[in-house]
Amino acid sequence: MQLRLITEDRLGITNEVLALIAQHRLDLATMEMGLHNIYLNVPSLQPAMRSRIESALLAIPGVKRIEAVSLMPGEARRQQLDLLLASMAQPVFVLNCAGQVVMFSDAATRVAGASRARWVGQPLGDLLKAPKLWQEILDLECKASNQEVQFGGRSWILDAHPLKSADTGALTGAVVTLRATEWLGDQAAQLQRTEPAQGLGALLGESAPMRSLRARADRVALVEAPLMILGETGTGKELVARACHQRSGRQGAAFLALNAAALPESLAESELFGYASGAFSGAQRGGKPGLFEMANGGTVFLDEIGEMSLYLQAKLLRFLNDGSFRRVGGEREQVADVRIICATHRNLEQMVERGEFREDLYYRLNVLTLTLAPLRERGDDVLLLGEHFLARSARQIGRNTPTISSEARQALLSHRWPGNVRQLQNLIFRAVTMTEREEIDVADLDLPPRTHRAAGTAGAAAATTIGADQGSPSSTADKDCWAEAVNRFERELLQRLYPDYPSSRKLAQRLGISHNVVATKLKRHGIGRSS
Repeated sequence: MQLRLITEDRLGITNEVLALIAQHRLDLATMEMGLHNIYLNVPSLQPAMRSRIESALLAIPGVKRIEAVSLMPGEARRQQLDLLLASMAQPVFVLNCAGQVVMFSDAATRVAGASRARWVGQPLGDLLKAPKLWQEILDLECKASNQEVQFGGRSWILDAHPLKSADTGALTGAVVTLRATEWLGDQAAQLQRTEPAQGLGALLGESAPMRSLRARADRVALVEAPLMILGETGTGKELVARACHQRSGRQGAAFLALNAAALPESLAESELFGYASGAFSGAQRGGKPGLFEMANGGTVFLDEIGEMSLYLQAKLLRFLNDGSFRRVGGEREQVADVRIICATHRNLEQMVERGEFREDLYYRLNVLTLTLAPLRERGDDVLLLGEHFLARSARQIGRNTPTISSEARQALLSHRWPGNVRQLQNLIFRAVTMTEREEIDVADLDLPPRTHRAAGTAGAAAATTIGADQGSPSSTADKDCWAEAVNRFERELLQRLYPDYPSSRKLAQRLGISHNVVATKLKRHGIGRSS
């Protein structure tokens, strides 16, 4: 029987309780103490004797109340710890101050297929085939080491956290967790993701090209084959790749992206395939998994595949053939189940003809294709996307969402958008950030004057004048025409902005040019207090 005594904090009360137990010749199995609590495990205490013993205990000064408990605190904590370890999906080991295994999770036995009695008391370094592991953990002060180890025939990333005495702060052991490389991939995917997963719903637009794209993407996303996404820079190729991943059967696994144009060959190789311990100077101790390992079961998106070197193309081709690869500097063959989605704005067929891209890799990647239309061919999608970016930008900077004037809408529709959706997003964000008014106007968009044809603007006049003079042999006339158009646009821009920025300094700050330049131009056009 287990009893809990609620007591006062009185010196000597524990000795009196022990003396009473001894006086009645009761076998005391365990005893635990806490503030205002004494726990007794008395197996020999029969129910018939309980009332007599409790009366005697209550007679001890300072004992306030007695109640029966089902578990001693230590036993309850042990059961809770066992339940916690059993619920862990990763192998977990609890070590003593010598680095020997004291406890471990059920996941560890599932991975290695070993019995509990076989591991308790053994150094963890022996189990993981790393004799110097405990010393390395101590050297790292038991912080998360991210060291790679082998256990159960596969690679794991080791995290170690200290167990310290509450009184002295001395190290009493450590808790070691082995995390799968796929777990690292999930963490990396979370960091790369900037918005909640939306699938094909993230592909905004009601134009014919967008409706066709969504319909085709809905089909190819479900097919387990490489996918190539083609389109100009800024059309949203990575967004489409993420949408296809979220629509596929791999949606629960990691989606990891690498821009082949952003890294030199050596770094891109180690990012994709990982590297072994000591592969090169400065390499992380224990090695490092690459994207293919971390995305096992998921998707790897290779942006700007046309910029990949011929050497990396050969390694990628081998991986595509059978899913096998070796880490940089490694000897062990590894296998990963990954779907490859690649993207490029370049003409790969022409690159193949020039010998800049492997023909066999081209046909291996070009199984399924999606082609993204440029923004200038998507009609009113420009306005739909503009409203979307407008609301998002306003949320980001914490202001009310402004509206877009009818002239600004016409200007957005008329612009050629060489930078596509990315240019539109940046332009809207800049306008929302730099404008305090509740309506975005043409001048707030900072569009180049020759890129839109809004009626009555200087840009329209300039385009008309220059178009009328095309083919004229007179270069002087062209120059005069250009100067007149620029002068007209300059005057109308200043007249439009001056009421909101009624000083040369404010207007110069708004336009991002010199105060003296603005003052000179205001004087030249007769704009200001004297006008």
